[in-house]
Formats: sequence, structure tokens, C-alpha cells
Amino acid sequence: MVGAPAAADAVARAKRLPALRVGLHIVLIEGRPVTPTAALPDLVDRAGFFRNDMLAASVRIFLAPHVRRQVALEIAAQFDAFATTGLRLDHVDCHKHWHLHPTIADLILQAGQCHGITAIRVPSEPVDVLKRSEPNFPASRSIIMAASVARLRRRVRATNLQAADQVFGLAWSGTMTERRVAALLHHLPDGLSEIYTHPATANSFAGAAPGYRYADELSALASPQVKSSIAANNIRLTSYADLAARAAAAGGQRR
Repeated sequence: MVGAPAAADAVARAKRLPALRVGLHIVLIEGRPVTPTAALPDLVDRAGFFRNDMLAASVRIFLAPHVRRQVALEIAAQFDAFATTGLRLDHVDCHKHWHLHPTIADLILQAGQCHGITAIRVPSEPVDVLKRSEPNFPASRSIIMAASVARLRRRVRATNLQAADQVFGLAWSGTMTERRVAALLHHLPDGLSEIYTHPATANSFAGAAPGYRYADELSALASPQVKSSIAANNIRLTSYADLAARAAAAGGQRR
């Protein structure tokens, strides 16, 4: 989140960890813009924060050209801000997965072409895997979500970008505990999977989401049980940058 208060500290830490792969998490809701707010009258409130009326904003972005221009301006500014850090861009995604919105997705892909984008998250989470990992979990499918995911995947393939075959962390957002992560690893399907979490050293802090178990998610990432599950299931850890490099060396992109 290049416009977040701790962005400079995060960049400094990342530069001390050269093996760390860092992506751009584009924010168009629940935060402050990088662009001067006067240029974004339809995106921000009087306090200078992004509006939180996600459904209404989605309609405005889709229908109103002047709103789309403001979104394009802010997306480009966030790509530019990431570029100034000097970090290598590993991948791109969007806060609240708003890049499932077709207009936002297209604007991100257009801006990303100027910044060497090689990968983008396609948030497709197989319900059957969740059910096998936790049989009592009431997982369900959304027709609108499925259609949006399918459209985004077609756009990603058309632009020859990297994307995981499946992504985990949506249904259990904020509660990716050690038990759940280990169970997912045991039931992962073949192919490329992305598992994302929200790790932190405490559960309560400024901006914390209600009910999120940040500390438990941090513990899961360092858990001996999780590490053992990775080894036991013959899982190879990788990154989008590594995949892009191998695809380039092979003379083409992975689809």
C-alpha cells in the first residue's frame, strides 16, 4: 500500500531482505490516495479519504467517463510511487479484490504495461478444497464472483501475465490459522496455488479489521506444523518473479 502511513518503513525493511518478493497492493477504498485529492473529487470524501460506498462507486466507475479518468490517474500514481522505491515489482493485486471490477482491471493492466507488470492475482478459490480442508465450513459460490473471475482470467491470459490457478485466503480472510493453513496444504490441488494472509504481531492496532486474528496468521507462517506439511506434500515454494523468470528463459509465458 504505497500511500499507507507505514509505507516508507516497509520499503526500508524490504530493502534489507533482498530475497523478499514485494507486490503492489492498489488501494481505491479504505485509505488515502497518492494523487492530490483535488484531482479526485468523485473518489474521496471531505476528509481526503477514499469513499467507502463500494457498490455505488463500482457503478459510477463503470458508467461515468470522468470517474474512470480519476481512477486511472490514481492507479498510475500508485504504480509510479512503487517504481520510485527501487523495489522489483513481483505482482499486483487490489484492496478488497476490487480489480475484479472489469473497468478497474483494464485500467490496472493498461498502467502495468508501462511498469513491467508480470503477474496479477486472480482470486479464484475452489470451494471443494475448502470443504475438504474443513468439512463443516459453509462455503458457497457466487455467480457474479465466478463471472468476474473468469473475465479477469481471460484478460490476464490475453496479456500473457502470470496468475495462480487457485488462490486461498478469501473465505477465511483474517482467520488463516495454523490448523487451516496446514489443512489447505494437505488438500492443495495440482498446479500453482497462492495462499495469502494478514500477519501482524498483535490483533489490535489502528486500522485493524474487526475479528481478524493477525497474530495467529503470523504464527501460522512460522509454524513447524505448516513447514512439515509443505515437505510432506511435496510442495515447492516459489514466487511470481521466479515464475516469470523461468517462463522468459523458456521463451514464453506460463498460462
